[in-house]
Amino acid sequence: MRTIQLLAVLFLLASCKGKWEKTQPSVGKITESVYASGIIKARRQYQVFSRVNGLIVSIPVTEGDTVRKGAPIIIIRNETAKLNTENAAIAADYNSVKANADKLNELRVNIDLARIKLNNDSLTLSRQRRLWEQRIGSQQQLEQAELAYKNSVTAYDVAIFKYNDLQKQLNFAAKQSGKNLEISHTQNDDYIVRSDIDGKVYSIAPKNGEMVTTQSPIAVIGDAGNYYLELQADEYDIARIRLGQKVYVTLDSYRGKVFEAVVEKIYPMMNEKSRSFTVDAHFTTAPPVVYPNLTLEANIEIQTKEHALTIPRNYLLGEDEVMLENKERKKVVTGVKDYQQVEIVSGLTANDVIIKPAP
Repeated sequence: MRTIQLLAVLFLLASCKGKWEKTQPSVGKITESVYASGIIKARRQYQVFSRVNGLIVSIPVTEGDTVRKGAPIIIIRNETAKLNTENAAIAADYNSVKANADKLNELRVNIDLARIKLNNDSLTLSRQRRLWEQRIGSQQQLEQAELAYKNSVTAYDVAIFKYNDLQKQLNFAAKQSGKNLEISHTQNDDYIVRSDIDGKVYSIAPKNGEMVTTQSPIAVIGDAGNYYLELQADEYDIARIRLGQKVYVTLDSYRGKVFEAVVEKIYPMMNEKSRSFTVDAHFTTAPPVVYPNLTLEANIEIQTKEHALTIPRNYLLGEDEVMLENKERKKVVTGVKDYQQVEIVSGLTANDVIIKPAP
């Protein structure tokens, strides 16, 4: 019985020994990169919102159309706004200085009459004073001439004041009415949703006859044929990402193919929910056909070594040890890592044989 057990143990050891996988360090190129996910976006891509709530009466464009800046995208019913504009136009016309020219002319005539009376009363007073100096007439006549002159001066001043005051009121009313008309025109134009750029209509959410609100986007517009990559990089990797670094991109739409891009912008604010940073990149070798919001996976190249001594990553024990062929554990210093290989800076040579740790 004891002999059978010994043979079983020897057989087990022999079987385990045969399962050890071996390899030797090799010299080659290794590239360290960090992973990022993201989507493709059109340049200047933005969501279109309506400034007013209302019912859609017309959609002059369809998805895929190219539009000029200021072109109508969606037209909303605006009967009330039109009536308000018409009322504002009526008020502006009624309060214009030109429409009230008769009132000003009337006061201007009153000023001329008051001036004539003032001149006459001034002459009468001067004559009455000369007569009184010659003791001709009476004191009462002189006082009456002086009172009439003062009244004429007051009447003349009042006539000028009324004219200036009316002119000021008319100018104010005309400007106010004009501004109200401008506001009405602006509000009326809010019922036409226009493109802010020369670009392409990528999507339109509502349909003709549906209601739109100011809270929900109604369309997406961006540059036609000019795209970039919006990547999300983990906060632990962002410190190693720099402008100009190469990006290797894979898309589900082009399985098995890798496209190249370059980092062009790093946003400094971290998204607290996802604990990630936004990084923009542009294609240097782009797919033949691209659409906004296509998902992608990217590897941002951090550094590359052409002649590095490397071993497979799954041969490492922990972070800094390997197992030699004689089962001895050996300390190593690692350098650049990718998803499959790791650089050995020191601790091994190309002649060493190492074995893969048992799972």
